[in-house]
Amino acid sequence: MLDRGAFTGADLAMMVHPAPVDVAEARPFAVSHSRISYTGRSAHAAAYPEAGVNAADAFTVAQVAIGLLRQQLPPTTRVHGIVTHAGDAPNAIPERAEGRWYVRAETLAELERLEPRVLRAFEAGALATGCELDVEPESKPYAEFRADETALADYRANAVALGRRFAPAETAARMNRASTDMGNVSQVVPAIHPYIGIGSLPATNHQREFAAFCVGQAARRALLDGAVALAWTAVDRAARGPSAKP
Repeated sequence: MLDRGAFTGADLAMMVHPAPVDVAEARPFAVSHSRISYTGRSAHAAAYPEAGVNAADAFTVAQVAIGLLRQQLPPTTRVHGIVTHAGDAPNAIPERAEGRWYVRAETLAELERLEPRVLRAFEAGALATGCELDVEPESKPYAEFRADETALADYRANAVALGRRFAPAETAARMNRASTDMGNVSQVVPAIHPYIGIGSLPATNHQREFAAFCVGQAARRALLDGAVALAWTAVDRAARGPSAKP
């Protein structure tokens, strides 16, 4: 949408996301998304193991290398992923293995420095096993988020007027770290991305228990409060007039 001009001329972009607690300022990581594939050669695992090239082993080597790499990474980075396919039968050496991996950093600039180090871990898997490696970006990288301070102050005031209470700084510092393509939007359009609490603690996002809290009275109130607070913030911006682009 951004690339096709959907935000051209916009004075403000906003969204609100459910969370265990209320947090006004989002600080999402920059992130890249990659599809990783290893191609080897199948063989009978008992009768002819020497004829095989094990693609699943390549992922094992890569994940060990990534695990060791983490000790030397800044605390503001994240490297994580899943193996989505690694063979079809126990008696057949896997000829293909696939996975999806995310690399996160504070900024796109830091991400650009980190990605080659992670790539070498995947290359190590290919080198050690004799597999072929293919790395395919799933999308353009998401940028870090740039919050518009004026709109952020308006949202805070509007949310408090509705009876919302924001989490203390130490809780917010954990809650507001994720990644979103709205980060790219925020680089060219004034934007905010607050989180609205549904009272789910100790359950947090992406847990089954959190999903259960997304239905019920607290969730309905959060939905209404979030919509109203954003609407009032839009009114505040309209009354003030358009600000300079970031």
